[in-house]
Amino acid sequence: MSDAAIRPFTIAVPDSDLDDLRRRLAATRWPDHIPGSGWDYGCDLAWLQDLAGHWADGYDWRAAEAELNALDHVVTEVDGQRIHAIHQRSPHDDALPLVLSHGWPGSVIEFLDMVGPLTDPTAHGGDAADAFHVVAPSVPGYGWSGPTTEPGWHVGRTGEAFAALAARLGYDRYGVQGGDWGSMISRHIAQVDPDHVVGCHVNMMAAGPTGADDDFADVTPLEQQLMDRLNWYLAEDNGYFRIQETRPQTLGTALNDSPAGLLSWIGEKFRGWTDNDGDPFTAVDRDRLLTNVSVYWFTQTINSSTRMYFETSKGGHQRGSPGDVPLGVSIFPKEIMGARRRWVEPQFNLTFWADHEVGGHFAALEQPDALVDDLRAFFRPLR
Repeated sequence: MSDAAIRPFTIAVPDSDLDDLRRRLAATRWPDHIPGSGWDYGCDLAWLQDLAGHWADGYDWRAAEAELNALDHVVTEVDGQRIHAIHQRSPHDDALPLVLSHGWPGSVIEFLDMVGPLTDPTAHGGDAADAFHVVAPSVPGYGWSGPTTEPGWHVGRTGEAFAALAARLGYDRYGVQGGDWGSMISRHIAQVDPDHVVGCHVNMMAAGPTGADDDFADVTPLEQQLMDRLNWYLAEDNGYFRIQETRPQTLGTALNDSPAGLLSWIGEKFRGWTDNDGDPFTAVDRDRLLTNVSVYWFTQTINSSTRMYFETSKGGHQRGSPGDVPLGVSIFPKEIMGARRRWVEPQFNLTFWADHEVGGHFAALEQPDALVDDLRAFFRPLR
């Protein structure tokens, strides 16, 4: 079978890996914690210990594995790299293919609650005319698309690989969507494959002021909130970014060896980046978060996933320009960065914009119904 072949794939974590995870969690050497400091210094120790205890003794990976395997998975090799994807075709043959791209510290787990409504809208209160064939690849270096084995896997190269994947699956017209790195990957796919991409939708829009005199005129409360969030992020919350773009291998040694450390590193981001009341589980289901972390743990890809920061920063491929491809944007108030509409319209072929009252960085997990509605609306005139 050639490297270009599409092969079916089933997720199967050995029992020995589950036993090893529980052993490591039980043997965790916990750090000290200043009483009453909560989240002031980073991940709250009491919260983390409780979640780690549930991961060891309450969480059911086999149930999550069965849910994943109820969907269709494929693997192939693109540009020398193994690429995994959920490939769930709609029962409606004329559905529009849609490539969903995740970011860090996410995975294809983010899209599980969206696959059904996207592929089979009539079973979820929608119209068959809005059906999609879903392609949700694991980003190279993440999950079952990892680890990467050579340098250079930045967002631009990933966009090229996903365009090749869509072609290999037989799709000559398709849409793209993403958040976090996935938003930039989606823009790169549109940039490199504009003859086949009918539209690009993102739920994190990285774009700056245009230089116009009215760049900061008439700021709405939501826009002010997003600018305040960006200032908070840059001042207090992007230390992880600097480490991962400069010394990912040093960090990876710790996170690949300690499940409690991995849970702390990722869990703290879900607390800081979701629209919650102080507890991330008011925004994201606890077991869904653990499934996401478990993907990193069982595939041993936390190290290679962080290399995306190193490679993209060094390669200068950060945003991507979809050019004339129609662009749709969904804005959620607790996103860590967001552009004003007046900054985006002069620079892109903007055809859809939606402001939401609730939701954060992980929109597919936090507000899947709202994101599905936006995708249906954006792509409806582009089919």
